[in-house]
Amino acid sequence: MRPPARTIGVMATDNAFGADLTEQLRAQVQQALAAGTRLRLRGGGSKDFYGETLNGALLDMRGHHGVVSYEPSELVVTARAGTPLTELEALLASQGQCLPFEPPHFGPGATVGGMVASGLSGPARASVGALRDFILGVKIINGRGEALTFGGQVMKNVAGYDVSRLMAGSLGTLGVLLEVSLKVLPVAPSEATLWLAGLSQQNALDLLNRWGGQALPLNASCWVHDSTEQPPRDALFVRLRGAVAAVEAACPRMLADALALGAQVQRMDGPQAGADWNACREHMLPFFKEPPAALQAQRADLCLWRLSLPQTTPALALPAVVSSPLIEWHGGLRWVWAPAHAAALLRNAAQKAGGHATLFRASPSRGEADKAGGVFTPLTPVQQGIQRELQKQFDPAGIFATGRQGAG
Repeated sequence: MRPPARTIGVMATDNAFGADLTEQLRAQVQQALAAGTRLRLRGGGSKDFYGETLNGALLDMRGHHGVVSYEPSELVVTARAGTPLTELEALLASQGQCLPFEPPHFGPGATVGGMVASGLSGPARASVGALRDFILGVKIINGRGEALTFGGQVMKNVAGYDVSRLMAGSLGTLGVLLEVSLKVLPVAPSEATLWLAGLSQQNALDLLNRWGGQALPLNASCWVHDSTEQPPRDALFVRLRGAVAAVEAACPRMLADALALGAQVQRMDGPQAGADWNACREHMLPFFKEPPAALQAQRADLCLWRLSLPQTTPALALPAVVSSPLIEWHGGLRWVWAPAHAAALLRNAAQKAGGHATLFRASPSRGEADKAGGVFTPLTPVQQGIQRELQKQFDPAGIFATGRQGAG
């Protein structure tokens, strides 16, 4: 028999506390509606750089915090939007569980609401799924000032439309996120990282595509041209997670495949590998901290671009104004440094491959001016129509239409 579900680690046990805060937030939305004021939602502000403009009066969500319920045996947790992400992850870790999609923090103030609103996932996304795949239910306040509940706390919730997942990546433009229920998973019993140096970008992509078609516990990957090394060299890092037997069986097999291509190979275990993957998730690797020196010497207006592509896309032929990429998600996510005026070039290349390009971080020298050409790939007319209708249903008066997702 299954043991009874437990509710543990509750940070806000007084129901009146949550109800009072919800009423306060509803009152603020209704006041904005009456005054015709736009509201910009904000948690810890760690992702303020992401998206387009930051217009509107600030609605600070940090006061609405706390884990409402956590049932480890059911693999479900419900938390308020202002809950610090570090606190939620620590609570899960105490029970040997985790958020498997590895959401990036990008700062110590990251909150659960910001995690959902940005919709960003970390290194394991291609293997375990995206943030939106783990959302079971949400409570929100819409643009009419109404408190609404969608979804629930179980996976088999099939009543009506799956509205909950619309909140992932909405950047606060559909309503005030109050609570979110998430599916969590146990921490994998075994993990190993393989370091494979000397593999060209195309050889690395070919290997990843081959491994992706095999029964291997492939969890995350990162290929980078390391210009800080002397001489510079290419390296592929691959993380395996799963049962002990599966990981131990896969390592020698994959190392042999890399050796056959002339790579230097090494198995990395322990704290160093974990620190490197965390640095990748948080954009603390040398690649993310600043553009390559050779490219930086030519231009000061370099932005960080995010190219989402099919995993089988070969190495892109890009001009000298674009850096060598850092590749994640087994080929599906490619980061490059390039000036803002390269937007059309990058978007055309991504669209030809069946993907899209996003200006992720503007250059320090130009800031918001870099975003004039648009942060996100423009929507098609059909997509624009769907977007407008969604916003009309959730926010008919445009209280949350702050321009975060673009003027359209």
